[in-house]
Amino acid sequence: MIEFRIDRRSGVSTYLQIVHQVQQALRLGLLKPGDRLPTTREVVAAIAINPNTVNKAYRELERAGLAEGRRGVGTFITGSLGSEAGGRETPLRRDLAEWMDRAVEAGLGIEDVDALYQDVRRAHY
Repeated sequence: MIEFRIDRRSGVSTYLQIVHQVQQALRLGLLKPGDRLPTTREVVAAIAINPNTVNKAYRELERAGLAEGRRGVGTFITGSLGSEAGGRETPLRRDLAEWMDRAVEAGLGIEDVDALYQDVRRAHY
């Protein structure tokens, strides 16, 4: 089950952080259709946020066609954002991990890697 982490200094609203974390988990194949999201009560107990914030995030996921609330049962994943190529045990991921190892060995810091990634991504997308 997904565990949400909220960065209160990020400047991104809490409900959007939850939405983004679910979307990322879907892209990585960590969540699949049929999986149940933590209940509002579970999220509130784990990260001490307002229940309305969790409900707002779940409604946003429902509006995007990625989740469905079922009265008395919970909220379940109904959509997917992932592809086979981006999964956790794929050649692309292994290649990227090896590239990151080389970046660390070359002495690049995380900001350097982020800048390089953004530049290369812009050139391809």
